[in-house]
This record gives sequence, structure tokens and C-alpha cells, in this order.
Amino acid sequence: MFMRPMMCLFRGACLLSCLALSFSTHNSLAADKAAAILLVKDGLTSPNQPVTIEAKLVSKGLVANAGLGGEPLELVVNGQVAATAMTGGDGKAFLSYTPKAQGVSPVQVRVGDSPRVGPAEGQANLVAWERRNPIVVIEWAALVDESQGESDRSPMPDAAEELVKLTQFYYRVIYVAPSAPGEDGVHKQATIRDWLKAHQFPPGYVVVLPPGEQALGAQIDAWQSAGWRTVKTGIGRTKAFAEAFLQRRFEAVMVPEPAKGEAPRKAKIAKEWKEIRKKL
Repeated sequence: MFMRPMMCLFRGACLLSCLALSFSTHNSLAADKAAAILLVKDGLTSPNQPVTIEAKLVSKGLVANAGLGGEPLELVVNGQVAATAMTGGDGKAFLSYTPKAQGVSPVQVRVGDSPRVGPAEGQANLVAWERRNPIVVIEWAALVDESQGESDRSPMPDAAEELVKLTQFYYRVIYVAPSAPGEDGVHKQATIRDWLKAHQFPPGYVVVLPPGEQALGAQIDAWQSAGWRTVKTGIGRTKAFAEAFLQRRFEAVMVPEPAKGEAPRKAKIAKEWKEIRKKL
């Protein structure tokens, strides 16, 4: 009469043992997967025109920033998987998508079903503008209050509010920043995008330029060649930024007021961001 309770106890112990083994195996497999970071570049196009979203999957462990090749990535738009691609040997993948509506939309790229890499995702802006829309290019340095110190990176007074007013009914905005030699431009773009969002700047297209004083001019020429001919106005802090626009007979505004001799002759000067709209 004691056999049945003993058998029940034995079966219960076996079940618990199997569950523990299964849980342990699952945890072991999850722990074996590489930790990764997914960085995504903004994409610029027009409604009903295809755009390529570039993503980069890099390791997060001891060999930081090493590209992870052969991994599946998914582009998620409005909660749905809109495109898939595999990363190359450098960790980069290119996902194609055609937006229907105009505007700046947040999109997500995530790691798909991978036996080697753990879950990771990255955010970016998908920018779809009509080519006739006027575009203003903003130098990121003109938005940062340098008097607060490098570690703080507070925005210039009134900069966000004035840009919101500029972009509410008229301008579209491109934010640009240079990269230093050896700096990862995709990572810097993500940092700038997060900073702009945290300080409530209007969403736009973020571009990190390669090193060199000619990089902005080459980018302006590339935009013009691609049909973005309304890129004719720049608001920046540095002399090199203003000259890139003035050399092409475009308009340049410098803010805040630069030191004596630092402003090109034809550049407009705004002492503070509250004066910007009067200069355009």
C-alpha cells in the first residue's frame, strides 16, 4: 500500500529533474550567444521611392566593435517586418524599403533568428520628403552650448524652440557633424540622434561627414546631383561650414556671433538663436 505514494514521489522527482535540466540547458545556450550592438543609419528618400537603410552589427564583448558577419537582420516599420538582409563580413547589412507617406518616421532594425548572436536592436529615422520642400542644413556644433563644458553638452538657449518654429510649416532639417579620423560615423550618428531627441529638437535627417574640411562641400554637391536642389541654406558655427555654402552661392548664417575675423564676408550673423528667423 506504500508503493503508489513512493512511485508518485519518484515520478515527481524525475519531472523536476528534467525541468531543471531543460532550464539549465536553455540558460546555457542563451549565455553562449554573443552580445552585440546594432547601429543604424538614417535613410533619405521621397515618397514612393526606394531607400536603403544601412545597419551595422558589432560585438559588445572583449573584441568590441568587431563586425559580426552572416547574421540575419530585420527592418521593422510600424510593427511589421518590412525587409530582411544578412550582414557581410564587416557586420554591415543593407535593407531596402519604399515609404508611401511623407515625413520623418522612426524605424527599427533587429537581429533575427540567430543561433550565435543574442537579441539586439537599433533605431533610426526614415526620412521621406518631397524634393520641392525647402531644406535647411544645421551644423550640430551650433546647437551645443560650449560654455557648459564638453561632458555636459547642453543645447544652446532657444535653439530647439526656434528650430521647431522653422520646421513646423516650412523647412525640413538636416543635421550634420564631422567625424574625427578613425571615429565610427554610424555610432556617432546614433549618439547625435539620441541627443537631439532628448533635448526635443525637431526630427530630421542626421549625417556624419567623413574627416576633412572639404567633406561638407562634397556632400552638398552630392545632394544637388541627387535632385535635392533645395539644399541652399546652412546655419552653423564654424567658418568652414559657412564657406561651404557661400562658395556655392548659397546662404549661410552663423550662430552665435563668431570671434572677430572668423566670419566670411558674405555670411549673415545671429548673436543668438532668437535672431535666426530674421536672418532667413
